[in-house]
Amino acid sequence: MTHKDLDIDELVGDWLTLREAAQPLGVSPNRIKTFIRENRLMGVVRGGELSIPAAFLDGDELVKGLSGTIVLLSDAGFSTEEALRWLFTPDDTLPGSPIQAMRENRGTEVRRRAQAMAF
Repeated sequence: MTHKDLDIDELVGDWLTLREAAQPLGVSPNRIKTFIRENRLMGVVRGGELSIPAAFLDGDELVKGLSGTIVLLSDAGFSTEEALRWLFTPDDTLPGSPIQAMRENRGTEVRRRAQAMAF
């Protein structure tokens, strides 16, 4: 089975509801909704509730460089699902997935790749 065949839930793994995501960040669930609207975060409806990937949080803050990368992917014409798939699909040349690289403070290469796709 290729990564393209994988369900988005299998790629992402754990999801957080807006309330669950807001708590460690010290903001309201509405603020998380605003971040999604402003392309600073991506959310999808899971089980009837808007949720974000748990991997987008690094302790009590968003993963460094995530918002900028999401904007680049959006500018490249990626839908939310395409962007999530790109962020969470393992890439042997990174190595690991783009979100994993960003969590390990290797976001410069991820943003460079995202930017290259926009042109």
